Amino acid sequence: MPSSLITAPSPPSRPTASHEALRLAAHLHQPRKGHNAVPPDQAKRWGTIGFMITIHLLAVVALQPGYWSWQAAICLGILYWVTACLGVTIGYHRLLSHRSFRVPQWLERVFATCGALSCQHGPIDWVGLHRHHHKFSDTTADHHNSHRGFWWSHMGWMFQPIPAMQSVPRLSGDLCRDPYYRWLNTYFLLLQLPLGLLLYWIGNATGAGGWALVLWGIPLRLVLVYHVTWLVNSATHCWGTVAYDSGDASRNNKWVAAVTFGEGWHNNHHAFPHSARHGLQPGQIDLTWEHIRLMRALGLASKIRLPVAS
Repeated sequence: MPSSLITAPSPPSRPTASHEALRLAAHLHQPRKGHNAVPPDQAKRWGTIGFMITIHLLAVVALQPGYWSWQAAICLGILYWVTACLGVTIGYHRLLSHRSFRVPQWLERVFATCGALSCQHGPIDWVGLHRHHHKFSDTTADHHNSHRGFWWSHMGWMFQPIPAMQSVPRLSGDLCRDPYYRWLNTYFLLLQLPLGLLLYWIGNATGAGGWALVLWGIPLRLVLVYHVTWLVNSATHCWGTVAYDSGDASRNNKWVAAVTFGEGWHNNHHAFPHSARHGLQPGQIDLTWEHIRLMRALGLASKIRLPVAS
């Protein structure tokens, strides 16, 4: 095994979670006092609700025939890869949240910036909430607890107050020390402005239409990346196969893995949270892992963490 790999012990592999594993997981996942409150049903985050309604309506506008072009489709595909793969999957998730590998600081910040372009909060909030999810997965303290239903785990949790936000400074202190990440966490929404201006200029220069590229490259792309990302919280906690006793409802789902660059191998991930590779069984394609392998071959990725083969 290459010297850059750090291994972690492997839990036992079983077809389903045992009663004893679930009991132990429930005990370990007990939240700290004051962190197990369920948001009241009557409370709403109207700013978030309004933003989501607006961005979905603009995505519908983008799909009108007058805005279709091959340039728009290419723009959507490139920005989908930049934000969903490089930004959310590689940057926010495997690099910043779990530190499953290391890259130079300049490259880490590039990935974090790509993640901020997804408009899924800045890196500090995203990482803090994700680490909280792993700590309390599928318990009452989990902000997108899948036992509350598909709608809740997919997107409903965002529309009510999120008590887990109180834990973000404690859980993402490593990022809070970086002034760039503090800035990005505050102003991530503003990144859409220079992106929109660039897309408008490219659209006019190529004949695709400035507004066509803006609509396909921002609202349509955001809606696509949102729902694909949210499927990891919802679909992979509802449907799929179980390879490990992870202590929660996580599943390996091949069709979610296909659209999320390998994030759908979610039961594997919950069993080995710090592994840079999620597709652990034969035939499980993990395109994010292939990106990391390429970076390792180029000398850009090191200290790659992988589980010991069981």
